[in-house]
Amino acid sequence: MSCCVTPPAWQGWLWSGALIFAAVNFGLGVAAFLSWVERKQSALLQDRIGANRAEIFGFRALGLFHIFSDAIKMLTKEDFAPPAGLRPWHSLAPIVSMGCAALCLAALPFGDSVEFLGRSWSLTPLPLEYGVVFVLALLSIGVHGVVMAGRSSGSNYGLLGGLRGAAQMISYEVAMLAILAAPLYIYGTLDLSEIARWQARTWHGIPMWGIFLQPLAFILFMTAGAAETKRAPFDLPEGEAEIVGYFVEYSGMKFGMFLTTDFIESIVLAGMATTLFLGGWHVPGLSALGLPSLVAALLGVGAFILKVMTVLWVLMQVRWTLPRFRFDQLLDLGWKNILPLALANLLVTVWAAALLS
Repeated sequence: MSCCVTPPAWQGWLWSGALIFAAVNFGLGVAAFLSWVERKQSALLQDRIGANRAEIFGFRALGLFHIFSDAIKMLTKEDFAPPAGLRPWHSLAPIVSMGCAALCLAALPFGDSVEFLGRSWSLTPLPLEYGVVFVLALLSIGVHGVVMAGRSSGSNYGLLGGLRGAAQMISYEVAMLAILAAPLYIYGTLDLSEIARWQARTWHGIPMWGIFLQPLAFILFMTAGAAETKRAPFDLPEGEAEIVGYFVEYSGMKFGMFLTTDFIESIVLAGMATTLFLGGWHVPGLSALGLPSLVAALLGVGAFILKVMTVLWVLMQVRWTLPRFRFDQLLDLGWKNILPLALANLLVTVWAAALLS
């Protein structure tokens, strides 16, 4: 049996830095791809063609070049700042929102540790013992960017949009904490990597994934997470076609940063759902094949990404299927329905664990 040693501190920091860089760029790349998926998937649901006009040398590639045309458009548009606004905070708001969302990607466990060059390397960019708290805390800090954008715009419409966003995100963060209490009680850890490893267990050949142990928590988590990301049917902070949103006074790349933040938050939600309920990087029966450590680790990373993309596809289906809630309905759903169900699920989980122990 080969013995793997822990790499020196400087190598560990260098490795973590490279993984953080890769994770953030992965999120940005997937966010850009989702901007195309959203248009094409909505077009299929509505019997339309969708994005297909942008072309390079006569090739349209099913509208994929619209990703580049959107980026060029946002980078070259005028960077407008309202004269009555607060310019420093107006510029800082999208950075706070996007930065907090992007940093959450670094806490996701993309794969198990891999043995390479006689050492053990973690495939989690930021291996933290409190990874769940880290992600939830950063998402809560992102609320400040929404409020800051509305307040600094010098517009009452933008301010109302920011207040709507803050009320919505804080409400569903409380619900999300209550939802996760039950599965975390079972896992007995806040470390996302350890949570994924815990779900590698089997019971009579059935994987002990969180979705099987806590199906109600999974449904509630996906609902609260969709509200946290401000995506339809919970897009009341934005609602640019009917209600004026919190970034009404933004243009160019600052506007694009807010849109990208929503996509990155969706990726974080999908990554958390994959880690907490879908077994993370685990593939049933893969460990029995006796594959080399490096090959197994790469397959695990591929499985994690595939699960994340599947969850994102489901979120897109929901977005283009359900109508938008009224604001009172949205708050009632969070405080009067999801939160009581989450607390009831926690009580049942604790009682069941006590009876079975």
